[in-house]
Amino acid sequence: MNRTFQKGDQVALKDDNISGIVIDVFENDVVVRTTDGFDMSFPCHLLVIENQDSFIKSMSNISNISSGEWAKKYVTPQKSTRIGSKKRGIPPLEVDLHIGQLTNSTRGLSNFDMLNLQIKTAKQKLEYAIQKKIGSVVFIHGVGEGILKEELIFLFGHYSGLEYFDAPYSKYGVGATQVEISQNAKLI
Repeated sequence: MNRTFQKGDQVALKDDNISGIVIDVFENDVVVRTTDGFDMSFPCHLLVIENQDSFIKSMSNISNISSGEWAKKYVTPQKSTRIGSKKRGIPPLEVDLHIGQLTNSTRGLSNFDMLNLQIKTAKQKLEYAIQKKIGSVVFIHGVGEGILKEELIFLFGHYSGLEYFDAPYSKYGVGATQVEISQNAKLI
């Protein structure tokens, strides 16, 4: 069944421990704000409605049976299994490090303060990805003078089990770095 997602739907990633609320819907992709507060984009076919009651109620219009009877008859509890995200083709977590995305105002912040905020955010998101076994993260840093990119590479050097390279040009241009995270990545 091809389900159309709507803003506000509670969804979960199939076969993974990521869930959240739909905040934007595109033709084939859905942007989800996870329960951990991150915005992630997923292809529609990888998501399921987590709040089955609203889905069941919408389906109960098809026949005369109640949503509760329909659930007992047709909904089988699904066991969640965790498989490495790289193996399933899940899109990477995207982290936009442009300062305008991280703070409402740069008033009173020096360039050093802004860089520290960007690096702190990158470190938090990277450690979140390692903890949640997310296989890939794209850090969008922009072009600029290259200082942020250099600092990111320095940060990545403090972890084992990471590979990093320029993110796909067709989607990000030259202002993004992609990090692939192995299942045993850790701080060194």
